[in-house]
Amino acid sequence: MGKYINLFTDFGFKKVFGEEPNKDLLISFLNTLLPAKHQIASLEFSRNEWQGVSMLDRKAIFDLHCKTPDGSYFLVELQKAKQNFFKDRSLYYASFPIQEQGQKGDWDYRLQAVYTIGILDFIFDEADKHDVIHTVQLKNQHNQVFYDKLTFIYLTLPNFSKTLEELHTLQDKWLFVFRHLDELESLPDVLQEEVFVKLFQIAELIAFEPQDRAAYQASLKYYRDLKNVTDTAYDEGRAEGRAVGREEGREEGRQKQSAAVLQMLLRQRFGAIPEQAMTAIAQADNAQLELWLARVLTAQQLAEVFA
Repeated sequence: MGKYINLFTDFGFKKVFGEEPNKDLLISFLNTLLPAKHQIASLEFSRNEWQGVSMLDRKAIFDLHCKTPDGSYFLVELQKAKQNFFKDRSLYYASFPIQEQGQKGDWDYRLQAVYTIGILDFIFDEADKHDVIHTVQLKNQHNQVFYDKLTFIYLTLPNFSKTLEELHTLQDKWLFVFRHLDELESLPDVLQEEVFVKLFQIAELIAFEPQDRAAYQASLKYYRDLKNVTDTAYDEGRAEGRAVGREEGREEGRQKQSAAVLQMLLRQRFGAIPEQAMTAIAQADNAQLELWLARVLTAQQLAEVFA
């Protein structure tokens, strides 16, 4: 364990960005991603963060929901591992703050802006090995923005490769901190802005109370275990799926890939797979396999995966 916390842990992210005294850090970070018309001066945390019962019972995400005085909503999602239907879930989550704006009685349906910011420790588009920031909006057939109040901003941090010497903008510095904070031994000269001085003070593990240090260690272990399992499973699953796909066709290859990934994850989580479960996997179509894959990382018992 290093000197500073890993911001991709649930505990680390909430410690730095999810506490009331540290809202200035979140505002500084978000403003590097937002257009001039939606720069944030102040914000308040949502009364409902839509979290699980405990820090470790969610699968690789911490969702932070906040709102500005003008009514704009910001959903900040930290995600450490690739999941099925990632884009679908982003749209689903974004629908909640939209629906919350509904008013009883006479209402003209005017909505405030909703932003979803996804901080990703994986590449969600395999065809894209270069872009760090992906900005997505609804557009028409002429590639013109149809609706500018719903925006998705995804940060693909594995694509960020700048060194300390190459950090010239505040946005670059924030991306570097997300990627490398836990690897540093001191505050670099290039990060001497007040906002980073405060962040490094908050993130220094030696200043943690014993219970916070223990909670962080548990969160860090969860992050490392999850990343190891998912990275290994998806790499091996993709390799097998590609080989099968060449021989038997793309659809069957995807099905074999999903089955291989599911079996590996089940063994990592629960040990030997019962014969009944193996039979169910062999007989399942791709849609069913993807449903089980979505459950396997959060299920506490094997039966919950196949419920």
